[in-house]
Amino acid sequence: MVATYTIAGKVIPSHYLSIATLSLVTLLVLPNPFKTVPVKQPKVEGSTPEETAFIKKYIEEHEPKREESK
Repeated sequence: MVATYTIAGKVIPSHYLSIATLSLVTLLVLPNPFKTVPVKQPKVEGSTPEETAFIKKYIEEHEPKREESK
């Protein structure tokens, strides 16, 4: 026989409680797999404002285009 516990007037087998506990801990510990991570952009700094503007323009022109899925 399985050990049982009475919770809120219902008899619950101990293996159900262990499965529920392991499932809850797993859901709380694992990160959300559906969470979107923003793309990190490097910080652009030049020694002059003109150089900074040139670097930003160059990156925008030569960066591959991204298509957003809807």
